[in-house]
Amino acid sequence: MTMTNKIDEILNKKTKFIFITGGVVSSLGKGLASASLASVLQSRGFKVRLRKLDPYLNVDPGTMSPYQHGEVFVTDDGTEADLDLGHYERFSGVPAKRTDSVTTGIIYQRVIDKERHGDYLGATIQVVPHVTNEIKDFIVSDITDEDFVLCEIGGTVGDIEGQPYLEAIRQLAYEMGRSRMMFIHVTLLPYIPAAGELKTKPTQHSVKKLQEYGIQPDMLLCRTQIEMPANEKRKLALFCNVREENVIQALDAQSIYQVPINYSREGMDEAVCRYFGITDAKPADLSKWEHIVNVLKNPEGTVTIGVVGKYTQLLEAYKSLNEALVHGGIANNYKVKIKWIDSEKLESEDAEEELSDVSGILVPGGFGQRGTEGKIKAIKYAREHKVPFLGICFGMQMAVIETMRNVAGIKNAGTTEFSQNCEPVVGLMTEWDKDGAKQIRHKDGDLGGTMRLGAYECVLAKDSKVAQIYGKEHISERHRHRYEVNIKYEPILNKSSMSIVGRSPDGKLPEIVEIKEHPWFIGVQFHPELKSKPFAPHPLFVSFVKASIDNSRLL
Repeated sequence: MTMTNKIDEILNKKTKFIFITGGVVSSLGKGLASASLASVLQSRGFKVRLRKLDPYLNVDPGTMSPYQHGEVFVTDDGTEADLDLGHYERFSGVPAKRTDSVTTGIIYQRVIDKERHGDYLGATIQVVPHVTNEIKDFIVSDITDEDFVLCEIGGTVGDIEGQPYLEAIRQLAYEMGRSRMMFIHVTLLPYIPAAGELKTKPTQHSVKKLQEYGIQPDMLLCRTQIEMPANEKRKLALFCNVREENVIQALDAQSIYQVPINYSREGMDEAVCRYFGITDAKPADLSKWEHIVNVLKNPEGTVTIGVVGKYTQLLEAYKSLNEALVHGGIANNYKVKIKWIDSEKLESEDAEEELSDVSGILVPGGFGQRGTEGKIKAIKYAREHKVPFLGICFGMQMAVIETMRNVAGIKNAGTTEFSQNCEPVVGLMTEWDKDGAKQIRHKDGDLGGTMRLGAYECVLAKDSKVAQIYGKEHISERHRHRYEVNIKYEPILNKSSMSIVGRSPDGKLPEIVEIKEHPWFIGVQFHPELKSKPFAPHPLFVSFVKASIDNSRLL
């Protein structure tokens, strides 16, 4: 189907598009703004879809350091995507798909593949129209009966990498009509204490830059630390050519779950409906967000959970994990306080001193050998001191290795990820079944290609704690890892009080382990945090936080 035909197809549908750009500085929260607006529009009865267009040249963030890009979010269909897709899912409940995340690397890869295939019939390949057509194709593809598709453009207006995306959405507005397109620009109003006022000039310059690309914003979402005076709002409206009622202040909030409420109170969703001429929408129902915020503000108590990881200097690397713990606290009417513990530093420190003040211990996923022994030390402490423990992905693998070393007595138990001269309790799996089809990976393949990515089914043992927690025996969870616990060591684990209580449907891959004699000790090969939502917390985190609360009462 040609680009023209796809646009014609969309024109025959009711779908409207909202494009969210950012200006002045990065990290203003465009993803959170997109997710919050989508959730408020949902509460008014609209069906939404959220998408992210990232300007970097990587094909995906999968091989990027968490220190550079934060968490890698994984969808059911195995897409490695920007952490903003996690915000989208947590706020809207709409599962993201491969067609909701694209990078410049993917765009150029598609263009080059088409050129090599001869699809351009010998034309000179250029940014306009070939690259921009590919971007437009992504934006309008795989749309069914959504009322709104919200597309966030990564980066900051003025970045050279983002220019093709701005040109593409300018073209879409021209081709489909401005009545179907809305441009929201997220910007910053810096507060100058010496002057005692907010400054609008950076926003004015940012909008001028956007206008140079042929885009006139229809709404300004202004991040600010203090209330925006009416005079400043009028000034921005006049100099940025935006209706005054469409200049929306975005005050800093104590919790991200307060943001949908704040935006709706400022009239953001009403302004969107007014722009598109929608007069029959029902009022926003924000009761679920109000409940969540009320619990966060007025908890019954506080519980401290220690997270022993290697990226603790950049908490964006554990974004979904952090939120899943918060969700577990909300479900228990408790505030979860996280004590971040650097696993590398723990290797040379006293575990008792570092962990004695936490009521639960969580060891998350990660790649690489650095900090491994610190994680194992924390797991040993949790096992011996009966502290509730949750190991996720690499954390589960380390829990198995800790049991093999310190309970089974196999001192050289390890993983082939780091050494071939060990008892290979954890190794690289190259073949398994998924949905009745054989999946094959190669040791020397591309890094993303060697991983088990996306949703996989898991069968739970009937008499297990996890079966009680989930309330069922068949589950589906998201994975992101290369190495697996070797099932052949199950007899030794059983003799060491650790049981494999969840496995792949073909029985080859261990998915969950438990220590039944322990109050709460569970390791999972998947990433449950990726499916947790504030209004639908993941059952594992609900149970883990409850066990930690119970343990705190014993301390």
